[in-house]
Amino acid sequence: MLNKLHQTRRFSSTWLGLLIIILLMLGIVFRFVNIDKKTYWIDETFTSLRISGYRLSDMIPEISNGDAIAIKELHKYQHTNPEKKLLGTIKGLAFEEPQHPPLYYVMARVWSQLFGNSVAVKRSFSALISLLVFPAIYWLCQELFESSLVGWVAMALVAVSPFQVLYAQAARQYGLWTVTILLSSAALLRAIRLTKRRKTTNKIRDILHFISTWGIYALTLVTGFYTFLFSILVAISHGIYVLLTERFRFSKILVYYGLSSLMALMVFVPWLLVSNSNLSKVSSKTKWALQEVPLSSLAQTWLININRSFFDINQGLNFPSVVVSVIILILVGYAIYFLCRHSPKRVSLFIVTLIGVTAVALVLPDLISGGKRSSVTRYLIPCYLGIQLAVAYLFTNKITNKITSIFQGVWQQKLWRLGMILLLSGGILSCVISSQAEFWWNKYTSANHTQVAAIINQADEPLLLTKSLEVISLSYLLDPKVKFCWLSQKSVKMPNGEKSKQLIIPENTDEFSDVFLYNPSRELRQKIEKKYNYKSELIGKWNHKIEPTYEIKTFLWKLVKE
Repeated sequence: MLNKLHQTRRFSSTWLGLLIIILLMLGIVFRFVNIDKKTYWIDETFTSLRISGYRLSDMIPEISNGDAIAIKELHKYQHTNPEKKLLGTIKGLAFEEPQHPPLYYVMARVWSQLFGNSVAVKRSFSALISLLVFPAIYWLCQELFESSLVGWVAMALVAVSPFQVLYAQAARQYGLWTVTILLSSAALLRAIRLTKRRKTTNKIRDILHFISTWGIYALTLVTGFYTFLFSILVAISHGIYVLLTERFRFSKILVYYGLSSLMALMVFVPWLLVSNSNLSKVSSKTKWALQEVPLSSLAQTWLININRSFFDINQGLNFPSVVVSVIILILVGYAIYFLCRHSPKRVSLFIVTLIGVTAVALVLPDLISGGKRSSVTRYLIPCYLGIQLAVAYLFTNKITNKITSIFQGVWQQKLWRLGMILLLSGGILSCVISSQAEFWWNKYTSANHTQVAAIINQADEPLLLTKSLEVISLSYLLDPKVKFCWLSQKSVKMPNGEKSKQLIIPENTDEFSDVFLYNPSRELRQKIEKKYNYKSELIGKWNHKIEPTYEIKTFLWKLVKE
């Protein structure tokens, strides 16, 4: 019996180790395969605009002269400009998008200067950074659970998490933010552990200890702050954790934590001042998240988003997906319960605060004043990391539990192994399907770009008129033959001496085989029809519901001379 038990455990460790190695290799492949296949959506084009050194205030006036230009000329503002330098990137963010700190964009600019401006190059930078998630989450598990096995299982879950893979491939800062969350969390736990071990009171050694432990935590905190503003919520969760574990006593750990956090905050103050001075721009850029949506739609989106951490085939909310989502929700709920019931209090408290602070900070305003902040998955990365840690802890315990009754124990372990394999297989299947797709839910506003581009590209000599910044994203799908005109208004002097703003379009529209109007307002379309004697025909209308709280409507009109 004992010999059989040892053989079972040896086999268990062998198959688990082999499985984890395979999953890590797959995770790396998924992060790079077909990395340029999905549409380069509007947020990514803003990344390119920032790293180019240009601003919207530079671009719009230059393309607003009423002339038809090659659609690819928009890419001048998507490629790095040596004349603009790094300062241009920082100033562009500071004046136009202060809600995005500059660290990722500065690093991405250097990367593009070294390796080029293609979509694959820009996204590969994020993918490379995302590989640091593996050692970072392993380190965190070592500090938190004091278990290398939990670390390996957590690495496997993150490797084939469709949500993690999607944002690892995006030319945005969210992969870097994920790494900084894990590093700062691990650095905090390390600093607490080493401080508790110290018994000496030598002042010089205390200073050296502070620098080598809490100084590292402060550095990771600053890195997070300069990556994404919501790192402040992660820091708050750390603060609550330290206060509760120290029972609000004025201990050395509490003092050290306060000093390191204050140091990090002081380094971040310059950017906070920039954000505050441009608060109106921050509000205008994020007002879409304040749109009121029904509570039922919010709840459905929360369910879908939890599911996306483990299984995501981009199918929206239907009966099969609801069943899968409910099963995963039950698993997540049980994982958190199991963590709170069976792990040391310091472990469960850390994960609960990591999940809870960000969730409460986004959910409460939506419930009280309305909005859909809590439906945006990328804002909730700390929550999903906490969930994945809890699930990793659950599976590790269930598949390696000591066998008390040989028959009952073996079957329990087999069932949990099967559950773990099914969950990981769902992640693999999701990543395989996603890797072949041109559009996925996280590209939001570019949902209908492929269809629009296909219609425009069929024309012999098309002209595209628009006043939508989505045209920058669309330009990556359009043929070089397409000409483009940004609809603008020009001041014209009237006979009575007064100035009037008039809409202008190219004078030589007869030279084009087709004139298209993309996503115009009704007022704009009527102005063009009246002033230039056109009749507009709706040739394409798309209504794509990404999720219960997000619906994309796209219109393509064709202008015909009456």
